[in-house]
Amino acid sequence: MRTIHGRTLLGLMALSALGSEQLLAAEDDADADAAQVQALQRELQTLKQHYAEEVRKLREIDVRLQALTARMGGSTAVAVSPVALSPAPPMIQAGSGSAAPGASAMAQARTLLEGASRPPVGIRSAGASRSVEDVLLQEHAVFNQPLILEAGMSYARYDRKQLTLNGFLALDAIFLGNIAIENVESDTFTFTGSARYSLTPNLTVNVDVPVLQRWTTYQKGGAGGAAAVVAEQQVGSEAHIGDVSGGASYRLFAETANRPDIVLNTSVSIPTGRAPYGISWRVLESQGDYIQFAVPETQPTGNGVWGASAGLSFVKTLDPAILFASIGYTHTFARHFDDLDTNPATRNPGRVDLGNAFNYGVGVAFALNERTSLSMALTHRFNGATRVRADNLGYWQGVIGSDGNAAALNLGMTYAISPKFTLVASLGIGLTPDAPDVTMGFKIPVLSN
Repeated sequence: MRTIHGRTLLGLMALSALGSEQLLAAEDDADADAAQVQALQRELQTLKQHYAEEVRKLREIDVRLQALTARMGGSTAVAVSPVALSPAPPMIQAGSGSAAPGASAMAQARTLLEGASRPPVGIRSAGASRSVEDVLLQEHAVFNQPLILEAGMSYARYDRKQLTLNGFLALDAIFLGNIAIENVESDTFTFTGSARYSLTPNLTVNVDVPVLQRWTTYQKGGAGGAAAVVAEQQVGSEAHIGDVSGGASYRLFAETANRPDIVLNTSVSIPTGRAPYGISWRVLESQGDYIQFAVPETQPTGNGVWGASAGLSFVKTLDPAILFASIGYTHTFARHFDDLDTNPATRNPGRVDLGNAFNYGVGVAFALNERTSLSMALTHRFNGATRVRADNLGYWQGVIGSDGNAAALNLGMTYAISPKFTLVASLGIGLTPDAPDVTMGFKIPVLSN
């Protein structure tokens, strides 16, 4: 019996030792699992950080790729989504089938990736639509086209009537003298060739060469002293080059959610056209030494002086509307001419200062679809008075009535005929007497890409 009890006791002791060893082993396994979980969590956090960084890099590459594709292929740019470039990491599943701690992180990363592939609201994407690009070309500037050639034709109609009184008022009620009505009607056709070249992604240069042909009809009532008699003479000119201009546009700030696209525009006007000074005049009617009616032998095609302009243009895209505005200042440089007098019998050399000008414009355009847009704008220009200084006088004299206030309402339409050709039509309606009554124009920009 003692032997049996001894063996039983030994067996119980052996079982107790074995249970202790298993318990210790289980505790060691739990500690190892906990350490492994912590290591996996640290690794998951590191992967999440790397993944977010890769998302940002992929987005940057996507934007650069879209910009380069747009520059090489115009409006046919292909947007490459980062989602297609990097597959999402697989979800880590727990043994029970529920999502592991990394599942929500992966979902957040996918959401971040999808949001990065969409441009913020109100900001133009790298691959702007063709209609938007055409509006920018006419009202602002584009920088994603290496070379743009443009051919245009415009027509302007100007009609101004003026009542002239030559006499005196007797008894504060009766006018004694000649009453004459002067009327000037001008029709001007302008053919313009332009070229724009992008030196850098933010700098373009341009040159404009106009060719003008003008017909002007002069009418004067009261010819021969009779108010009922009207004298009329039409003066035309052959096509002649106008004032050539060249300039540059530099993008100061790109458009953001809270800021418009801002571009600095500068230009220089060269007096290559026929100046209005020194043109011979033909006397049609005179009374003694007093010339009553005279007309020029030909029509001018330029201002005759150098000019420099600087201004800013602004564009904000609010799909489908495009808001634009501009301000500018033009300075003209005084120049000496051999003859300032309209009397062909006299010669009076001197200097002319046309005066400086300030202009602004505001408008809105709507991109109707990928190929068509409509625009409406108000432009306003203030011209300073002209001064002349004859050599025989030696001091400046202002020319009465030479200042100007020209405002116009402009309506425009662009239509993309093909990936490289666009038709631009415009209609201007004068709102002040100094502005042309009506202007109509057609242009065809040719894109190099």
